[in-house]
Amino acid sequence: MWKTWRHNRAIRRVKPGDGSPLHRYRWWHLPLGRALFHLPPSPDSRRPATYTIDVRHWGNQSNGEKTAHLYRDGRHHAQSTIPATFPIQDGVIEVATSTFGIKRCHHLTPTGQEHQLLPDPQSREGKRARLQHHHPTVSRIIAATSIALLIIGLGLNLPQIIAPISQIPAIADNLGTFTSPIHLPLWLNITLALGAALASMERALRLRHHWLLDAAGN
Repeated sequence: MWKTWRHNRAIRRVKPGDGSPLHRYRWWHLPLGRALFHLPPSPDSRRPATYTIDVRHWGNQSNGEKTAHLYRDGRHHAQSTIPATFPIQDGVIEVATSTFGIKRCHHLTPTGQEHQLLPDPQSREGKRARLQHHHPTVSRIIAATSIALLIIGLGLNLPQIIAPISQIPAIADNLGTFTSPIHLPLWLNITLALGAALASMERALRLRHHWLLDAAGN
């Protein structure tokens, strides 16, 4: 019931587009964090149009909220604050973001099938996908390194975060206090935080997100 309510609420946030043309991905969009994903027409003609999702992490914001824009055959068709659910021919497109990028951009069919949209080749996500396709071993090493950095960051920082929280009187009186066995120098804590942030950024390029692991990068 909760999932259905959220789904319907997201659909109600969708606003019609203005018909403006889709701008091509340019090199200067890379540092600005523009994400561009495409859903080509289906082979069975159930979905004859091409749909595109455009999210600009440093722009296209409404009242401080990120906005996803849906284009149909290159024309602005609809927009919604994120998390977004866009009704289209043959299902819906769901879009969600994390602190570091896109964590979900999928097409869901009425039969329950789910497919990730294709990243634009010129985008950061597209370049990461190309690396994975042409150099799978290097890609796996990078992915494994990202997970390792997040696990290390979480394992070393979590006790240091819990310790001061446990000193809050209401918590201390009911649960007792906790003394962290780990005391790292400031420079190492900063280094671990930067490493975790880079790891979460890399995972976002592959639309990978775990509520606990990637929280270490936030």
